[in-house]
Amino acid sequence: MASKFPGLKGHVVVCGFGAVGQKVVDILVEKGAQFVIIDNDAEVVEKAKELGHKALNGDATLSKTLRDSGIENAKAIAIAMDNDAKNLFCVLTARDMNKNIFIATRANDDFVREKLVEAGADYIVMPQKAASKEIVKELFKSA
Repeated sequence: MASKFPGLKGHVVVCGFGAVGQKVVDILVEKGAQFVIIDNDAEVVEKAKELGHKALNGDATLSKTLRDSGIENAKAIAIAMDNDAKNLFCVLTARDMNKNIFIATRANDDFVREKLVEAGADYIVMPQKAASKEIVKELFKSA
């Protein structure tokens, strides 16, 4: 089974088009990067398509869905789902399918962060921790 986007190479696969995924896409658009969005909510996928984005409705933890996104020819994957277990499984699957892909993901828990590293993630962000640090930094600026 081949990609649903033949000829697409060097693109970014964005898994999850929620708040974090949408911000990732906004930046990719600014940078002029090619990307494919995967989300398991058909309405969300339709909205992404209406915005002119390449998008797939499916489960990003499945090999078939990642293959449909052209993962074998992608340069990077941004895993932005709000579910640590799914993110971990997606990292494992992506790394298995493309040994050279750069994998950036999110985590909500320190334990999962360690597992993501073991699974092959190259970059991990913890949104709650990052937001907390920013808030405290601003609190001390005004104190």
